[in-house]
Amino acid sequence: MNSMNTTQFTFPSDKEIVMERVFDAPPKRVFEACTDPDLIPQWWGPKRYTTTIDKDELRPGGTWRYISRDSEGNEYAFNGVYREIVPPRRIVRTFEFEGMSGHVSVETAMFEEQEGRTKLRVVALFQTVEDRDGMLNSGMEAGASESWDRLAELLKELGRDNTTNNKTYYPSHIL
Repeated sequence: MNSMNTTQFTFPSDKEIVMERVFDAPPKRVFEACTDPDLIPQWWGPKRYTTTIDKDELRPGGTWRYISRDSEGNEYAFNGVYREIVPPRRIVRTFEFEGMSGHVSVETAMFEEQEGRTKLRVVALFQTVEDRDGMLNSGMEAGASESWDRLAELLKELGRDNTTNNKTYYPSHIL
């Protein structure tokens, strides 16, 4: 599959959504952009929204909550709990859109090195077929594609080195 410059969606079962894309940056850089609370707001969600990090405790058992706001002040919040973090290879966490409270999926993000690039594969496992279909009907594919387009642009801006602003954002307890 050629997923460079585009996000690919597949549906291996009636309770799963798989998103894949190859980013032109090494896994450490992509992992950092996906976990650094200073970088996440620069790519998370559609560009027409402003995203803030309400909470991001990057450790197993830690919670996260991101809030996206539109130009009219409407808020769309997402939250979950980190289950596993293996820098820069894997993140497992729960995901819940607060607008549909109680419908929690488990996301497994895998960062695979491919000749200096990174294949990011996220598997979202839903509790029911209806939960998966509800997510698809919400416009998730368009939103996720735009987010990952923005992530690709951010990675391009950051360059291909392995640090951001001379820091590495891996809390010592997860290394």
